[in-house]
Amino acid sequence: MADSEAVVAQTSSATAFTAAGYPPVYNDTNSDASGAAATKNVEDLTATGATTTMEDSNISFGATELTNYIADGSDLALSDEEERLWSIVRANSLDFNAWIALIEETEKMSEGNILKIRKVYDAFLVEFPLCYGYWKKYADHEARLGSMDKVVEVYERAVQGVTYSVDMWLHYCIFAISTYGDPETIRRLFERGLAYVGTDYLSFPLWDKYIEYEYTQQDWSRVALLYTRVLENPNQQLDRYFEGFKELVANRPLSELRTGEEAAAAALENSENGGQEVEGENLPNAVEQSSKPVSASLKDAEELEKYIAVREEMYKKAKEFDSKIIGFETAIRRPYFHVRPLSGVELENWHNYLHFIEGVGDLSKVVKLYERCLIACANYPEYWIRYVRCMEASGSMDLAENALARATQVFVKRQPEIHLFAARFREQHADVAGARSAYQLVHTEISPGLLEAIIKHANMEHRFGNLEDACSLYEQAIAIEKGKEHSQTLPFLFAQYSRFLFLVAGKVEKARDILDQALENTLLSKPLIEALIHFESVQSLPKRMDYLDSLVDKFIVPTADNPNVASITEREELSSIFLEFLDLFGDAESIKKADDRHAKLFLPHGSSPESKKRLAEDYLISDKTKLAKSSLPSSAPSVMGAYPNAQNQWPAGYGLPQGWPQVAQGQAQQWTPGYAQQSAYSAYGAYGTGYPQQQVPASVPQNAAYGAYPPTYPTQAFGQQSYAQPATAATLTPAPQSSAVPPTAYYGSYY
Repeated sequence: MADSEAVVAQTSSATAFTAAGYPPVYNDTNSDASGAAATKNVEDLTATGATTTMEDSNISFGATELTNYIADGSDLALSDEEERLWSIVRANSLDFNAWIALIEETEKMSEGNILKIRKVYDAFLVEFPLCYGYWKKYADHEARLGSMDKVVEVYERAVQGVTYSVDMWLHYCIFAISTYGDPETIRRLFERGLAYVGTDYLSFPLWDKYIEYEYTQQDWSRVALLYTRVLENPNQQLDRYFEGFKELVANRPLSELRTGEEAAAAALENSENGGQEVEGENLPNAVEQSSKPVSASLKDAEELEKYIAVREEMYKKAKEFDSKIIGFETAIRRPYFHVRPLSGVELENWHNYLHFIEGVGDLSKVVKLYERCLIACANYPEYWIRYVRCMEASGSMDLAENALARATQVFVKRQPEIHLFAARFREQHADVAGARSAYQLVHTEISPGLLEAIIKHANMEHRFGNLEDACSLYEQAIAIEKGKEHSQTLPFLFAQYSRFLFLVAGKVEKARDILDQALENTLLSKPLIEALIHFESVQSLPKRMDYLDSLVDKFIVPTADNPNVASITEREELSSIFLEFLDLFGDAESIKKADDRHAKLFLPHGSSPESKKRLAEDYLISDKTKLAKSSLPSSAPSVMGAYPNAQNQWPAGYGLPQGWPQVAQGQAQQWTPGYAQQSAYSAYGAYGTGYPQQQVPASVPQNAAYGAYPPTYPTQAFGQQSYAQPATAATLTPAPQSSAVPPTAYYGSYY
């Protein structure tokens, strides 16, 4: 085995970073056998004697490995600044700025100490495996020390961590060209990369480098074949490639451009055609013999014309498809990964592009576009969820499982919505243990006390006939919240538990008792009093009118002994709700008392004719219109509509789901409408708004899909971050380009 092949094949060390149990990611190369081509590429690289074969995939690094790896720096001498920065990233491994500062400090203080440099890069790239520029810097450190086997190990891990990065494969191939003398080893590496990113619209740097390499080898048939392959798919530089192909054909004879297979096929065709022409004819005379060179020349011209025509037809088909996607491609301003949020325009463009490609019906195109999307949008759970659902719908469960594993274990592992989706996905596929594990992870690590997780978990247990376990989930959560001072979550837990007991278990008295307990253990709040009003509205007569009136009065009429922190809007809305309740069930005296109180408190304070009109119109408004109004923010929630058979006459918009709290600097994101409607269950609408605001990590986008139950506990209070963008990697010289079509850099930075 050649030394160069042995180095390329040496990947066994990298397997320590591979998460067990991952199915291979899709790597189709326009073949019916979806994984065969890329698998063969890997086998080619390792067939010469490597001890471990490693499949290309976007690998996952578990949190346990990271924690163990960075927990103790005592084995290496660290400066005070390094110690300080390590302590920051141990406490918050998502602090990107701290990681970058730590890398810079380590490089400054540890010149020649490759162990310290390896440690910081290994730990950083566990958390941010898509930062391809830092894989490149890591490989450069190893290269300067002459550790070629370590360089290959780093690159092998990199192309697993960011498999669909054109630039990552480009850097790996450039390294191979500068290091190895065996053309076949280099070609195998190029082919591995092209199996994943060869149809990427911005893959031209890798094609350029491959064509350039074959030019240096003066292997014209390979050059012509590369041009033929690149003309099959839309590409930003498609016109330039077609011009380059025509220039090649004009300067080299057809005999040099054909591959061995093409030449054999042409010879066979000529032989068959020639036999048909001479059959039944006399031998030519001397004059006819002299015309043979002319005929041969014409034949060559025809074959050349046919050779060009076939590729021109490919080019035209690619251009036709290009015209359909150019708008989407042009709108992609940041195709690389960065921790900074994408603009709403770009996020919407990705959804539109995915929708279009899904309609084309080519699974290979669909998967590769999703993988491209999930480089730029790796921090957005909505795209991972969409990917999983798309693969599930296509019957590709291995791909669905792979995407879900990467999302929950690596890229959005600290965002509760992906784990709630995973729990529902597991349940739907009869993996009850997996569903429970996903919920338990949210309860214990991701977002303890998250109301949505408690509700969904309890409902799942009820579906499996475990009513006691469902009730236990509520009771445990209530017990925990009782131990906290001024818990904002506790009223909602009481209200939801009461509702669950009444609607699901049919335990009326216990449901009433839970609400009474809530009054004893929490401060008065609008959602809690609404829940009590709702509960009374569906009970038989007599109603507890005086009891409810005393609670409403205490809430809406602040006194020196009972200062109310609720806003005037909340108090006015609750007063209006109670007035409508009395209009249904009260007598004239109770109605007059409440009406006079309402007028005294709120009419002089800017209550507009519009608000009065709203109360009147609400009797006529449809449920559908109410749902449409739910998108408007409300300062206070309503829990009306929680119980069946209630006459839901409360002001429009009450009791409907509201989005998660918005994150600073436009970091919130929107789910696709279909998913949002599916997730924001109308059954939960009664308690869908006004949940206490949870402090969300600034770098973690949230969305409205789970708006019915926004988070209730702060999990990690991450400060707003400003991410500095490192310098651009060294510019690589591609093949000659036409000035008429200026190229666009695939990646503008290290990310």
